[in-house]
Amino acid sequence: MENKKRIIFIVNPISGTRNKDEMPALISKHLDAERFDCEVRFTEYAGHAAEIARQSATEGVDIVVAVGGDGTINEVARSLVHTQTALGIIPCGSGNGLARHLCIPIDTVKAIELINQCQIEAFDYGVINNLPFFCTCGMGFDAFISLKFAEAGKRGPITYVENVLKEGLKYQPETYEIVDENGTVYHKAFLIACANASQYGNNAYIAPGATMRDGMLDIIVMEPFTAIEAPQIAADLFMKTLQNNSKIKTFRAKSIHIHRKQPGAIHYDGDPIMTGTDVDVHIEHLGIRIITNPKLPEDTAQPNPLLNAFSDFFNNINNVREDIGRDIEKGGRRIQAINKVLLRKLRS
Repeated sequence: MENKKRIIFIVNPISGTRNKDEMPALISKHLDAERFDCEVRFTEYAGHAAEIARQSATEGVDIVVAVGGDGTINEVARSLVHTQTALGIIPCGSGNGLARHLCIPIDTVKAIELINQCQIEAFDYGVINNLPFFCTCGMGFDAFISLKFAEAGKRGPITYVENVLKEGLKYQPETYEIVDENGTVYHKAFLIACANASQYGNNAYIAPGATMRDGMLDIIVMEPFTAIEAPQIAADLFMKTLQNNSKIKTFRAKSIHIHRKQPGAIHYDGDPIMTGTDVDVHIEHLGIRIITNPKLPEDTAQPNPLLNAFSDFFNNINNVREDIGRDIEKGGRRIQAINKVLLRKLRS
């Protein structure tokens, strides 16, 4: 029998949306003890996960498993790039974008059972201003909302949507200069997203055709839109049809340089940071090894209970707007009323 693989589980007790006190017991019960020599470590402070992962790679540990939300997964993953140590994922976050893209089960026991199969493949990752990302990065409204989301004090898709509806109408689009290998273009944009994987999380597909093996970034430019057009954009985001929307411009590139007039926020896998007027993004081809799902192809969507609610909601959005239009005056009062109805329906 082959030698056991050394595997370390890094558990962030405060990240994501689930209690992780039972995680060691679940790992002990369901991990294949004949195949793995296992250690479970809980993080104790900010940046601890990155420290453990870096040390593990230096010591030649075979697999490091990130147990937490998207931020924890990014922190562990960026410490493993260009090493022989593979990343494993037990998703416990509010979005779970990378796990969903790679068809890693959201259920903890099933995720551990997938690790037992130990199917390891190489994937691309991206870099924005020297910060690695594995799903998406960007600037404009999504980076602005990431800042608001980080400040909200609670997680989950409803909090995210609340911030989108509250702040969206106040946000002022910017004009960006974008330079790639084909030349320079200028776009007035609500947001610019650079996608390595297909989605933000929660099956919200910002780049439905993106793959993590092609050595290319999918660049999405979302042009300014009206409040009446916003629900259709949101529907397209969840229905994997965003590329068909007239407000969306897309192209692919290995690297891009973006210039804007004012400093502002960017995000990498949803983590916001303030930066200057110049932003550089590029792809690192097949630079990280990840345990993936051998039974399902990359980019296969996983069931998401929230999606059915959104689907029903968007199917009825025109009726909602008509009802409001009969009762509410034009202008700001009507838009505010729309937002209140949207939030009430999402919470119901």
